[in-house]
Amino acid sequence: MHLVPAAPRTSPHGHGPRLLRTVPALATATLLTLVLAACGSGTEKIPEDTRAADLGREDVVSALKKDDALAAQLPADLRASGVLRIGSGIGVVPIAFSPEDGGPPRGLDIDISEAVARLLGLKVERTHVSGATLITGLNAGRYELGTANLGVTEERKQAIDFVLYKTDGTGFAVRRNSTLQKVDTLTQLCGLKVGTGTGTSYEADLTKANKECAAQGKQPITVNTYSDAAAHFLALRQGHVDVLMTTSSVLRYAETQQPDLRYVNELERKNVGLAVKKGSPLAGPLRDAVNELIRNGTYTTILTKWGVKDSAVPESVVNPPTKP
Repeated sequence: MHLVPAAPRTSPHGHGPRLLRTVPALATATLLTLVLAACGSGTEKIPEDTRAADLGREDVVSALKKDDALAAQLPADLRASGVLRIGSGIGVVPIAFSPEDGGPPRGLDIDISEAVARLLGLKVERTHVSGATLITGLNAGRYELGTANLGVTEERKQAIDFVLYKTDGTGFAVRRNSTLQKVDTLTQLCGLKVGTGTGTSYEADLTKANKECAAQGKQPITVNTYSDAAAHFLALRQGHVDVLMTTSSVLRYAETQQPDLRYVNELERKNVGLAVKKGSPLAGPLRDAVNELIRNGTYTTILTKWGVKDSAVPESVVNPPTKP
């Protein structure tokens, strides 16, 4: 399951909390769940990344112009309003995060959704949402599009439609001095403490793996879950967990920012989609817009900017299978 992790709670004035501002480029954490649980973060001060304010500032989408043929496919009410309301999960680099300077959110999901909106001739009106309100908000008509690094599952396809725009993997990370070199199966984690996202499919997979640990006469995996953007990595740094299990793109980026963290490997890849209301006539135009981005090279430029070229798909489709 790939959902953008939640950032720690913000102040009533919209300013990020002190911990997140101290580690803006390290705001990589566990995946959000459809139902988020509160979780406190530690207080250890992590050195500031001086590149954070400029991270992702490069503009790679504003040169895109409206494609009249694509825009003509839009539902009449959307063409008339000229506004694409997007519910976006914000809080994780490189997917979607709030920059240190307090400006608009940046990230892969932000650039992709802005790019398709420009091709469709629509102005973006973005709302920051969490997992539970993403799907309910789409189906209630509060916004037309949802972005949250949302992994495609057969269960979710019963509630919403997906427009494929990338893949992402199940990854693992450890402290640099760990003896763990590769995870080929989750039973290798028997007897270890593993940190992951509250209520995610990763948590479910680890719970299932514990049955295999028991069948093999091994100690169970201790599963520690987090929904706070800073707490996830802090738990690893402080030794509360031995391994992190979450989305690969997040962990690979984190390795470049945290000298004590080592990315281990990826176990499998899954398809990730833009989300729309079930049966929405917007799905087709979105698919065609993503395919135009692929054709004109903007798609590759965006993925390269965020260091996730390995997440590229050759073609967008509506409601792809779970795995590529």
